[in-house]
Amino acid sequence: MSDLPPITRFAPSPNGPLHLGHAYSAIVAHDLAREAGGRFLLRIEDIDGPRSKPEFADEFRRDLEWLGLEWDEVPAQSTRLDHYAAAAEELLERGLAYLCCLTRKELSGLPPRRGADGLKYPASSRGQFAGEGMEGAALRLDIDRAMEEVGELLWIDDIAGEIKADPRPFGDVVLVRKDLPASYHLAVTLDDARDGVTLVTRGLDLFAASHIHRVLQALLDLPVPRWHHHRLLLDENGEKLAKRKGSPSLSDRRRMGEEGAVLAEQLRLQNFTLGT
Repeated sequence: MSDLPPITRFAPSPNGPLHLGHAYSAIVAHDLAREAGGRFLLRIEDIDGPRSKPEFADEFRRDLEWLGLEWDEVPAQSTRLDHYAAAAEELLERGLAYLCCLTRKELSGLPPRRGADGLKYPASSRGQFAGEGMEGAALRLDIDRAMEEVGELLWIDDIAGEIKADPRPFGDVVLVRKDLPASYHLAVTLDDARDGVTLVTRGLDLFAASHIHRVLQALLDLPVPRWHHHRLLLDENGEKLAKRKGSPSLSDRRRMGEEGAVLAEQLRLQNFTLGT
């Protein structure tokens, strides 16, 4: 484990305004970096097709400044499409990924193969589209072949400790969607490596995704960070705070004259030991 000051990041998608859960996640990442003399990065994850809007990214910067956070901004995902394509092509050529033209509806009607996320992957779909290019097809990771290649892997979470990577319950996850240049799994893994992120901070709802990301790091010979999965902000019913709940966005609060520094301190006190 490196003794160098950590590099963390906050990586929102500009498809809607930021809310309290986003603020909390950004504050955790910011404070963990700053308190150890490290760097806090902002990366805009803007490859969600027409849902990604530059005006939201501008609002994000104003929101973070309002909260009293300081950051270094790195290039947005939309500038990195060639990087994603090269990694996807490499995995395909090495036989570690395969093209699948079946839709979610078609997959759901087939006998189960594997996949805790509800998607089913028929063995008959494997590789049969390999000569047709990637247009109209999703690229899936062949998890069995991937695990044969990498063997046993470990990853470390600051709170949960040392963990054995176990991605098989998630099945052959999508690396490149039919309609987008990269899935979350592929893009965020490549981006964190490229940006030099050494401490990946995010909510517990993304804990399981780290099993997949650890395997991709091994397959693509990428550096391995530490992780810090912080608890989620919950509403009075014990449900995750989310923008669909109708609560005011950060930009709404800012325009209504609320003090950002005061809100940030209130969020820090949601857990009396930072980040747990």
